[in-house]
Amino acid sequence: MTASPSRIALLAATALTASMAASMLALPAMAQTATPPAPAQTQAPAQAPAKPAPQEEEQASTVTDVVVTSRADAVRSSIDSTSYSLANDLQASSGSLADALRNVPSVDVDPQGNVSLRGDSNVTILIDGRPAGVLTGEGRAQAIQQMQAAQFARIEVMTNPSAAYSPEGSGGVINLISKPNQPKPGMTTTGSIRANVGDNGRWNLGLTGSQTRGPVTLSGDVGYRHDTIEQLIDRDRAQLDTVSGQFLPSRLNQVVNADVDGFNGRLGLEYKLTGKDQLSLEVRGADFHNTGGIEDRFESRNAAGAINAAYTRQSDVDQTFSNQGVTARLLHRFDDQGHEWTNELRIDQGDNTLDLATVAFPSVPAGAPSYERVSNDGGFTITAFSSAYVRPMGEARLRLGYELEVRQPRQDNTVSRGVSAAGLTVVPALSSRFKAEQAVHALYATYERPFTEKLSAQFGLRLEQADIEVNAVSNGVSASQDYFRAYPTLHVSYKLDDDQTVRASYSRRIQRPQPFQLNPFVSYVDPLNVRSGNPNLEPQETDAFEAMWQRRSGQTFYQATAYFRDTRKAFTDVASDIGGGVFLTRPENLGARRDLGLEVVANGALIPSLRYNASVNVFRQEIDAAGIPGATDRSGTQVSGRVNLNWQPTPKDFLQIAAQWNGESLLAQGTRDGGGMVNLGYRRKLNETLAFQATVRDLFNQFGDLTTYDTPTFRERTERQFAGRAAYVGLTWTFGGGQRRQPEQFDFGGAPTGG
Repeated sequence: MTASPSRIALLAATALTASMAASMLALPAMAQTATPPAPAQTQAPAQAPAKPAPQEEEQASTVTDVVVTSRADAVRSSIDSTSYSLANDLQASSGSLADALRNVPSVDVDPQGNVSLRGDSNVTILIDGRPAGVLTGEGRAQAIQQMQAAQFARIEVMTNPSAAYSPEGSGGVINLISKPNQPKPGMTTTGSIRANVGDNGRWNLGLTGSQTRGPVTLSGDVGYRHDTIEQLIDRDRAQLDTVSGQFLPSRLNQVVNADVDGFNGRLGLEYKLTGKDQLSLEVRGADFHNTGGIEDRFESRNAAGAINAAYTRQSDVDQTFSNQGVTARLLHRFDDQGHEWTNELRIDQGDNTLDLATVAFPSVPAGAPSYERVSNDGGFTITAFSSAYVRPMGEARLRLGYELEVRQPRQDNTVSRGVSAAGLTVVPALSSRFKAEQAVHALYATYERPFTEKLSAQFGLRLEQADIEVNAVSNGVSASQDYFRAYPTLHVSYKLDDDQTVRASYSRRIQRPQPFQLNPFVSYVDPLNVRSGNPNLEPQETDAFEAMWQRRSGQTFYQATAYFRDTRKAFTDVASDIGGGVFLTRPENLGARRDLGLEVVANGALIPSLRYNASVNVFRQEIDAAGIPGATDRSGTQVSGRVNLNWQPTPKDFLQIAAQWNGESLLAQGTRDGGGMVNLGYRRKLNETLAFQATVRDLFNQFGDLTTYDTPTFRERTERQFAGRAAYVGLTWTFGGGQRRQPEQFDFGGAPTGG
């Protein structure tokens, strides 16, 4: 197979990064200082240029960001976002991005890697303020479970983003902020190497580094992760028999075992053309590969209670998800500080394949083995251009921008069956070919200014035109949507005193159907389940309101946020019995969904060497399911939370215990109960550049979920256990003279001091 240009670029990036690493390793390690680490710069999206660094903010107007300091800036806050440091999250040193996200207030990650913000799973995830192809589409959950968290310094949460950000994602935006790569003045090289070995054959390795030569800075990171997956799924289903009037039961037990290998790499080049102009180029890529097996045991019973069907199925699974991308950016700075113009071109391409080879052994009624092969080959291309202009106007600031993004997904599904593995025949009714295109043009403006010494506000408006075309090539069915929308935003901040601030905000957001959600073709999942899209699925729109109080005193930080979200035409998956024991699942629009909640975050010290970080989110949800078969209007209260205790008995030792819990969520036809886990971690500073770490994830090995459906025609209870316990030991070595004296995994300072 001929390699694509993007794959060639990825290989070149990897080779250059490895070459750069080799040159770095030859350099002597630079001693670390005892000063706290410099705070990482939060990079805003191309349409919203980077915010001032904290030292600049102290001299800027009250409109700009307020930095909330709690032990090396553990929590930072601005008028439209809150960000959390990963410096003292030991799970981030050895775990995946999912492990790090689970420790962030407002964020929940289920056992399969699906992310939600305050109970809403429609979330946009950015890297350094920009969309990331690897976190787009159907492969996102897998990427979240495989990407190494150690490459990120902070996680920024925006539940009510300004108009400078895309309104896509009704739940809000999560921005992953990479570790800073710029060396100290006078230094040319900085970097770190991370290596961890775990139980059950798990291991991971990462390298991050940068090198500056005159006007050129070369930076990169490479990570490889090998993991194992074990899932236990028990599903009890009962379907109404119209003849007997009874619910006839069936039971499926499924065991999944797989090995997962994940690679991700990035190479960046920054070139200062002049004192005012800077050119940036970035090449990135990721590849995740799952191989393993699935064993199913199924039986169903008739009205007399006798087994009328039973079989065992054994499947070999081979699944890959890959992404390659390139970004070019030109930044021009004018004479005034913060007065700049940025133009950016981004291209991402991804592939997602699944090959499932199955042999079934029927026992009731007895019969010969049957063979089946499912081949799914999907992919996408994203082409995006943005132009952003920022102009200070005295104490005020104006931002203007234009964005164009074109997404082109494709999907080919083939199901083949036969009496032998060599004699399979394609089943036309279960095979399909699908392609689509979604183009979104956007214009936006934000204006922020102080009105008094205590009161400031930001006003925003975004205008978008969306055009979507879907073509189910196999059956000749096509569909299209086009619509124009306006998305206003408002953020107000009032400083009560030196320690306390109150804020209020409003934003209108949208969740567009993914193109595959519009595909009407019925695709095969397994003998008991099929899935289709819905060409009539309409975008869901959300009006979000928030009122927030914050208090910072020394090392203590408190935040309480009351919020209300009113969503029209909310998405929900609906299952229906189509006969023969088979369920069809497809997305539908709810009439409405309303969320009213309160989230509290606390960060402080119990004693000088013992700190806590805690949050709890309680919200009442109501859903209007009128018109959806088997669904009823529902309401319920969900509680989720997390607490971390960090103990530093000596300047060289650091221990952590962390617990988290996800509560119940509502479905149109039932509920989903979440679960929790307890994590442990220990870190030891061996010398000025080398540290040892040991972690245990899911100490009690009980992370899972429970989903129930209860309708007039069927009932189902599905319990999933993920055998998530994993133990790691590893080393982190820092070399060069970086901005921070130690990688962001851990703050090696002494006892806490006043903030």
